[in-house]
Amino acid sequence: MSAPLETVEAAAAAELAVVTRSGFVESRHVGSAVVVEPDGAVSRRLGDPDALLFPRSTLKPFQAIAAMKAGAPLVGAQVAIAAGSHTGSLEHLRTAAGMLAAAGLSPEDLGCPPAWPKDEEARDRLREQGEGEQALAMNCSGKHAAFLWACAVRGWDTDSYLDQDHPLQRLVLETVEEFTGDAPALVGVDGCGAPLPAITLTGLARGYARLGAAIRNIGEDARTATLATAMVDYPEMVQGHGEPNTVVIEELDVIAKLGAEGVLCVATPQGAAAAVKVLDGSSRPATLTALTLLAGAGHLPGAAVEAVLGTILKPITGGGEPVGAIRLGSAFDDAEQGADDAGRDS
Repeated sequence: MSAPLETVEAAAAAELAVVTRSGFVESRHVGSAVVVEPDGAVSRRLGDPDALLFPRSTLKPFQAIAAMKAGAPLVGAQVAIAAGSHTGSLEHLRTAAGMLAAAGLSPEDLGCPPAWPKDEEARDRLREQGEGEQALAMNCSGKHAAFLWACAVRGWDTDSYLDQDHPLQRLVLETVEEFTGDAPALVGVDGCGAPLPAITLTGLARGYARLGAAIRNIGEDARTATLATAMVDYPEMVQGHGEPNTVVIEELDVIAKLGAEGVLCVATPQGAAAAVKVLDGSSRPATLTALTLLAGAGHLPGAAVEAVLGTILKPITGGGEPVGAIRLGSAFDDAEQGADDAGRDS
């Protein structure tokens, strides 16, 4: 029987978080989540983590590893931005442009769509210079620069590098299956134009557990260790100053990677990982859910998680004053997760 071509149904989802305003539960976020232990076993599951999903930008670390397998000579910050979803800061733009230049290419070769930088300084600079949206400022340009660099090294066609049957994209799909254990059920198209395989949340978590175990671990596969270590050594390249992923990495020394439509993965150096899919596509409860699960499983210190959530999550306001919060939902009511420590909004 073929797998259904859809993500988890609402009836099978768990209530991950609720949002309160003036003592009234105003919104509910449902979805799925899973914790994978260092030995690969699943220790906690909410909703249906075995349902298919598009991993969106949480796929980037595996795509970056595939680019390195193909020959892209990425180092340091280049590795991190290839695995990241950057805000388009001036440093992000310089790094991605430098990768293209090293490959003998230019921003015109990028296949991702143009965008304004999220970073205000970079956006203002472009406007001052009379420039508009550009592909280099799109949050996936680091990944695309890595793709193109790999193609240049291998002599592969750069015009068709996003085609599903391109040798680089075939290598990406092989790498995803290698790490997650999931053979893609189907392949769609991501927002940046790259092929996007549908896999399970459990498979995604297992892939991230392998990444976490490779942080500063020279005993692991060299490319995996290079990728994982770069993500924790260059956290601002993974997202940007003050952004949730960057704060989590800086404060907890873990890998954290958001994807569009409410997907998030967090992995510890011990090889544990949590993966979350919020069914309505919101990222608002994702960090709260993932960090709470990892702390509850004993993989992160509760006090440190509390401090990080206090930085990332903001209160619900009314008239400029706090009137509510986001807190853990009913899926946590019967768990030893400390549901009373989560009154915040991202």
